[in-house]
Amino acid sequence: MKWPIIFALLTGLFWGTYGPALGLARAAEGNNPFKPYLMIGIAYLVWAVIGGFAGIKYTNVDMHFSSGGLTWGFIAGSLGAFGALTLTLAMFAFQGTGIKPRPDIVMPIVFGTAVAVSAITSTIQTRAAFNPLLWAGVVGMAICIVIVASNTPHAAPHKPKAGGDSHGTPPAAAVPTPPPTT
Repeated sequence: MKWPIIFALLTGLFWGTYGPALGLARAAEGNNPFKPYLMIGIAYLVWAVIGGFAGIKYTNVDMHFSSGGLTWGFIAGSLGAFGALTLTLAMFAFQGTGIKPRPDIVMPIVFGTAVAVSAITSTIQTRAAFNPLLWAGVVGMAICIVIVASNTPHAAPHKPKAGGDSHGTPPAAAVPTPPPTT
C-alpha cells in the first residue's frame, strides 16, 4: 500500500502548488489568465504523451485501444482541461470588478468540491446506498473549505519594477540631456 499513498501525496503536492504557480504565471503575463492556460495545455500534452508512452512501455502492453478506453480517456482528459479552463475563468472573473483574484479562496473551493463530487459520483456509479457518513463528510468538507480559505495567507500581487511595465520589461534608457550652454 506504500506506493499508492506516496503517489497520492505527490498528486496532492503537485495540485496544491498548481494554484500558486498559476498565480505567478498570471502575474508575469500582466494578469492575463489565457497565456498561462495555453502553457498549461502544452504542458498537459507533453507530459501526458511522454508519461503515457513510458507507462505503456513499462507495463509491456500493446498500443491497441478499445473504443471504450478511447472514449472515456478523451472524456476524462476533456474534463481535466475544462477544469483548468474554469479555474482560469474563476481567477479571471475578478478582472474589472476592483476585486483582486483570490487563489487562497478559489483553490480550497476547487479541491474540496472535487473530493465531494468524486465521492458522490463513485457512489452513483457503483449504485451503492448513500452512507450518512458520506454526507457528514461532505458537510465537514464544506466547513473545512471555509476554515482553510478564511485563514490562508497569500502573497501580495506582483508589482512592476519602477518605470517598467507589468511584464518586467525595464524602461527605455533615458536620453541624456545636453549640458547647459553659457
